[in-house]
Amino acid sequence: MLHVTFAPENLPQNGSLALLVAEGQDHSSLYKTLDDATGGAISRAAKADGFSGKEGRVTTILAPGAGLDRVVLVGVGAKDAFGAKEAENAGSLAASALLKAEKAAVAVAGLPHAAHVALGATLGAYHFGLYQSVPEDDKNRVLAKLDVLTSDVAQAEAAWSAQAAIARGVILTRDLVTEPANVLTPIEFAERITTLRNLGLDVEVLDRTAMEKLGFGALLGVAQGSENEPRTVVMRWNGGAKDEAPIAFIGKGVTFDCGGISIKPAAGMEEMKGDMAGAATVTGLMAALAGRKAQVNAVGIVGLVENMVSGNAQRPGDVVRSASGQTIEVLNTDAEGRLVLADILWYARERFAPKLMVDLATLTGAIVVSLGHEYAGLFSNNDALAADLTQAGEATGDLLWRMPMGKAYDALIKSDIADMKNIGGGRAGGSITAAQFLKRFVGETPWAHLDIAGTSWLAKGKHGQAQGATGFGVRLLNAFVQTRHEKA
Repeated sequence: MLHVTFAPENLPQNGSLALLVAEGQDHSSLYKTLDDATGGAISRAAKADGFSGKEGRVTTILAPGAGLDRVVLVGVGAKDAFGAKEAENAGSLAASALLKAEKAAVAVAGLPHAAHVALGATLGAYHFGLYQSVPEDDKNRVLAKLDVLTSDVAQAEAAWSAQAAIARGVILTRDLVTEPANVLTPIEFAERITTLRNLGLDVEVLDRTAMEKLGFGALLGVAQGSENEPRTVVMRWNGGAKDEAPIAFIGKGVTFDCGGISIKPAAGMEEMKGDMAGAATVTGLMAALAGRKAQVNAVGIVGLVENMVSGNAQRPGDVVRSASGQTIEVLNTDAEGRLVLADILWYARERFAPKLMVDLATLTGAIVVSLGHEYAGLFSNNDALAADLTQAGEATGDLLWRMPMGKAYDALIKSDIADMKNIGGGRAGGSITAAQFLKRFVGETPWAHLDIAGTSWLAKGKHGQAQGATGFGVRLLNAFVQTRHEKA
């Protein structure tokens, strides 16, 4: 993780500097000092490039003078619209432009939210290089340390403690999603979660025997084709009142999904190492809540399985009995994530009686067809919960779009020989029928399902976000907890 320090807004004597610039405002004193020190090179470059401080615009000036290797101007838009989300976006853009710098600083230049700039920079500098053999002369190419220059160092340092915990949660999620499936098996995933006990989380691991006793027939049906043993992991953070019901977060953790006997096409199957992104998000969120000592009681439950083909694999046409007692006709073994969630949603509801439940899953390709890669699908049985989550998404940039549910969709999963079937009648409304399936296991508990199949991974990088795992949902749900369920 990027090492961040805060310092006063003085012009650095060397290295690289990113400077945040507001649109339509008089330039900051640091901008003017920098421009004078470089003989007007900064203002000339900005004019030549048409840089005005428009949000998202970046201009890089190489070797401008004053001992600096490069100066990066980062536009942040109107100063009065510069909030936490805009600060994070600006920090991410700055770090992306400074990735090759050995010594670097980003100047907030009189703007607020320095800690959020640092958060964005930390995520913008993220790089997963665990399995790359890096030549000696390339070891310093990835930004490792950043000074954030601000007019209020003490305030920034005080705010950074919580933001750093969120950054660690997002990075943990990204790391988990990026790991190859031969490394991150269900057992290995569970073992990594146990290391979070050092943050104060209570962690309980349920093995196959424990799940059999609990009647997890749906989850275990998915797991039966793999030699890698399944696990369910329960994480608890007790930061609220002793008698207060917890908030429950539930994650699908299919560490690799070949589709089972309903096997997927070979092209693109390597991406199915990321079919555990929901579980990774729940893990990163729980780490963030514990790391910043959130004043809330929260439970995170993840079902960890591998969906593989073997002589013992679940067959299309099989009927399994879920922990709730409801039976499921499995018509497609590639619709396995909902089977995993069925048992742990019911388990969360029955064991913890939570005030609400939110599940996250890379559940359907249909949601990508519907919403692309900009929004995650939101399904809910509670309007207030859906509104709160949507608002948190808008505040953090992890965007949600609410999708419909209803009796007509629910009728599509009616089975002739069991209580329900695990797919609808065809391709139409696939993400909705999946949500209707999950709804049968939550009862009257306020519940929301986030289908993150289109948002958990970027196939192509974009401004401020590298290609790969995004960590979608950690900041969203942290903001939801902080604004709606913690004491003021």
